Amino acid sequence: MGRIFEVRKHKMFARYAKMSKQFARISKDVFMAVKASGPNPDSNPRLRAAIQNARAVNMPKDRLDAAIKKASSKDEKDLEIITYEGYAPHGIAVLVETATDNPTRTVANIRSYFNKYGGSLGVSGSVSFMFEHKCNFRIKKTDELDPEMLELELIDCGCEEMSVEENEIIVYGAFDSFGKLQAYFEQNNYEIIESGFDRIPTTTKKLDTAQEEEVQKLLDKIEDDEDVQNVYSTME
Repeated sequence: MGRIFEVRKHKMFARYAKMSKQFARISKDVFMAVKASGPNPDSNPRLRAAIQNARAVNMPKDRLDAAIKKASSKDEKDLEIITYEGYAPHGIAVLVETATDNPTRTVANIRSYFNKYGGSLGVSGSVSFMFEHKCNFRIKKTDELDPEMLELELIDCGCEEMSVEENEIIVYGAFDSFGKLQAYFEQNNYEIIESGFDRIPTTTKKLDTAQEEEVQKLLDKIEDDEDVQNVYSTME
């Protein structure tokens, strides 16, 4: 079990924990995928991944179809992907990924959250160096699958760590290995349950209970913003 899983396993895919928020996030992923490469999942790997994630959380088909239809309209402008960096109380670094149609609104909201909860919004590059950008996959485990052989195959595709669970296999790789890993799983008929990206802190900081609650209030407030896709921190 590697460092990534020691640090992040308990929080893996936590960004999709709230039902009301997860559908909105996936809808944005679908929207941006369609805007980038069209509405046909057969020729759009990014859209295929978003659809898989929608199915993994039982997102209603009509909502998924609505996101694809909306993005297909020429009247709809694409969303901007903007990352914000800052510090929560007690020296905890925070990285916020957003997808927005109004950057002015988004930055004002994010700054207000940091200020209200005792943090500070920083400049680009102020904390991003503390996180490694990784891709991840959850693959359905079958009786015929040999995890050791699979891991050897995946190393050539960019796999850095693999964890074997009861019913699934979890794979982490470099950010730019997403396409190669996705292609391998699809070409070899592995069932992808869910896939995405993560920011792994290179170091973490342990706080006492009161301090952790203080930081968590800020993280939760940011997380609830409609423009926010993901929130990462160096809090242990």
